[in-house]
Amino acid sequence: MIDSLRIPGGPLKMAVPRGALLDEILVLLDAIGVETAEVRGDSRSLVFDGGELILVTMRPYDVPTYVEAGAADVGITGKDVLLEQADRKVYELLDLKAGYCRMVLATQKGDEGPAEHQRRLGMMRIATKYPRIAEQYFEENGQQVEVVEVKGSIELAPLVGLADGIVDLVATGRTLKENNLEVRDEIVECTARLVANQVSWKLRSEEIDSLTHRLRAAAG
Repeated sequence: MIDSLRIPGGPLKMAVPRGALLDEILVLLDAIGVETAEVRGDSRSLVFDGGELILVTMRPYDVPTYVEAGAADVGITGKDVLLEQADRKVYELLDLKAGYCRMVLATQKGDEGPAEHQRRLGMMRIATKYPRIAEQYFEENGQQVEVVEVKGSIELAPLVGLADGIVDLVATGRTLKENNLEVRDEIVECTARLVANQVSWKLRSEEIDSLTHRLRAAAG
């Protein structure tokens, strides 16, 4: 355990997402002088001394939970996660312009559009890892759907008849094409965001504001 984790007023603790976002985030942290060599190594540790920051690595989906609870002062995660966990009480401070993806509605190629499908056949079934985002999207468009939450390979759902379409996050769209799916609508663009614990932001505003300013400059 890093000793400074126990020291009140020690380095800010930052929740950092493992996975696809990690490399881009580490480049930004390098640019502002945070030590990231240990994170890049083959250690199985989840907590790293970055000098001015303590870096705590975790799943992107867990970042708002840790930040809201104050287990991390600040954190970085995708806008998709923040939208799906809109009830989490964290401050969104900065768009880091990293990890660009799109949340889309997709169906099999050649299928009729969702509105026409609903007119002829009634309620559509939509598979997604993002039920809150999907439900809000269809509600805003005045369409009734049955949302089926799926944790694994979402592209499989329309192919085997589980769902009529999917709502999912895509980067290049290659996986959709490989599974004979096409985008019907773009719901929202998603990038990495810097968030802060509400209490930390008030008590350590000077440090967090400085961090935000430097990351903004690094992100361009």
